Parts: sequence; structure tokens; C-alpha cells
Amino acid sequence: MAQRKAPYSLNKSKYLTDFEFDRLSSILDSFEHKDFRNVLLLRMALATGARATELLNLQKSHVDPQERTVFIRGLKGSRDRELPLKPRLFEDLMRQSESVEGDQIFPISYNRLRQIWQLYRPVHKKFHCLRHTFAIRLYKKTKDVRLLQMALGHTNIVNTMIYADYVYSKEELRKLIL
Repeated sequence: MAQRKAPYSLNKSKYLTDFEFDRLSSILDSFEHKDFRNVLLLRMALATGARATELLNLQKSHVDPQERTVFIRGLKGSRDRELPLKPRLFEDLMRQSESVEGDQIFPISYNRLRQIWQLYRPVHKKFHCLRHTFAIRLYKKTKDVRLLQMALGHTNIVNTMIYADYVYSKEELRKLIL
């Protein structure tokens, strides 16, 4: 009999806690003028939930100055999506876009991105934790699983429900036990 794959399990090792998020934000703030591109790259990950390769594939044509949005071309079978950016982050993305030759906004390799993450990460967690952090924070703010599905580019809502179930169970257990 074939074994069924266990559902994906979310836990604190897979996203940044509020304390870790604040620590990363502080680190990025202190380096934004010395290492503009790399700090922007990490901020884009936190603000969009884009996968590493999706960020590295960002092109100048994916930035819409009228709408102040960025188009993320989905990978791993996920949907393309267009996400709004906060004004300052959008301006920084435009500045980065204008400063590079060619169409790629972040013309670096995946290995270089991993090195950058290792330099800035507040704790020993993978780069992908930024996607999970984005998802958890957005769900906590909106409690809208369909909006989260769209923002992450999930084709199957079951993948998105992992975040809703995790946040719900944590919050409900806290209410019951404390």
C-alpha cells in the first residue's frame, strides 16, 4: 500500500517571529545606504512573498509606474500576480531598476542571493522563511484566505490553508490556555 505524503507543517523554524522580523528590519535599516541593492532585495522578499527565483527574474517591464505595482511571474506551477508596493519601497525599486544595465532588476545568481541572506539574516533560517513570514503577517492582518492565495500565487487553496490553520490554532490555543 502506498504511503500518503504528510501535509506540509508550518512551525517557528520556517518563518520569522515578530521579534526576528523586527531584528531583521533594524539590520536592514542600518545597512540601507551602504548596501542599497541587497537591502532592497530582502525588503522586496518581505513585502511580496516572492520566491527567491521569482525575485531574481524581476524585469524592468514588470514594474508599473502608474499603478505602483510589481508583476511577479509565478514559478513552480503558481500563478502570476501583480502586487502593490508601499511608496518608499516602490521608489527604491524604481531607483534600482534605473541603476542597472539590461532588463533584470537584480542581476545576481541564486547562490549570491543565499550569501546575501546569510550576511543579513537575524537567525539561522532559510531565505524561504521570508515568504512564510509575508504570508503569516498578511493573513493575520486580513484574515482573508482568498486574498492570501492570490498574493502567494497558489493555484490550490489547500496550500494557502496551511497559514490560516496555523494562525488560527495558535491564536485559539492561546485564548484557551492563557
